[in-house]
Amino acid sequence: MLYAATTAAAKRAALRERLATGELLRFPGAFNPLSARLVQDKGFEGVYISGAVLSADLGLPDIGLTTLSEVAGRSKQIARVTDLPALVDADTGFGEPMNVARTVQELEDAGVAGLHIEDQVNPKRCGHLDGKQVVDGSTAVKRIRAAVDARRDPNLLVMARTDIRAVEGHQAAIDRAKALVDAGADAIFPEAMRDLAEFAAVRRAVDVPVLANMTEFGKSELFTTAELADVGINIVIYPVSLLRIAMGAAERALDTLTEEGTLASLVPQMQHRARLYELLDYEDYNRFDTSIFTYTPDPARG
Repeated sequence: MLYAATTAAAKRAALRERLATGELLRFPGAFNPLSARLVQDKGFEGVYISGAVLSADLGLPDIGLTTLSEVAGRSKQIARVTDLPALVDADTGFGEPMNVARTVQELEDAGVAGLHIEDQVNPKRCGHLDGKQVVDGSTAVKRIRAAVDARRDPNLLVMARTDIRAVEGHQAAIDRAKALVDAGADAIFPEAMRDLAEFAAVRRAVDVPVLANMTEFGKSELFTTAELADVGINIVIYPVSLLRIAMGAAERALDTLTEEGTLASLVPQMQHRARLYELLDYEDYNRFDTSIFTYTPDPARG
């Protein structure tokens, strides 16, 4: 009932333990707290909180318009309803190294298990669009050092994302990844890899976990979990997938309502009320109410 019983500290420790096994962990993107509950119910290993999704949810493009308070607030809402570890997109850290430090502590307070800081120029662009710019190596390293130094829970996963592949090529991405690990990054997110060989090369180059971004309509092919596991990838995210599917269904429903004047034909495709109540633990709330409101007035006492 209400929020998850697992503490943020316990979720961070559990994520570290799972990553140490070398297995592939699947983190679908949750576009709201309810979808995070569904991700947990379906047996996935973690929840991803996408900056692109948060921007879209606010009706904004993913070009660095969201604020730290908006990201931290949404992260808290999502992280607190699930026992799964939540990994959040912290963009460029919302400024220079001191801002990065504050970002880390705000997101740590929000209850996430991990976050990633990228090396794009601020304001950033979506990682799979053309025209990106990245900062120099010194600035990228300073961001990660600031992030690592700012955390208070040593189990908070500080991941470094590099977008340099699209700007300077794959070897530059490997060199940048190595430098970011040397700066203290706990994991590496090489954005917009073109094929499995590129992922495999990053995996061989660093001795920390590596993340693969399986976003649709992007630069990377949509590899299967088996293919990613075979080249040693440790985390795979599907950042915008659930939002895209939900919005596609919503658009079709609105078209049906316009064309047919009713949504009766789509009722079989809808989540049933009983299933929604199951995800919300509705019965637990009922039991709580019943246990509290048990007083029956005595008419004899007026």
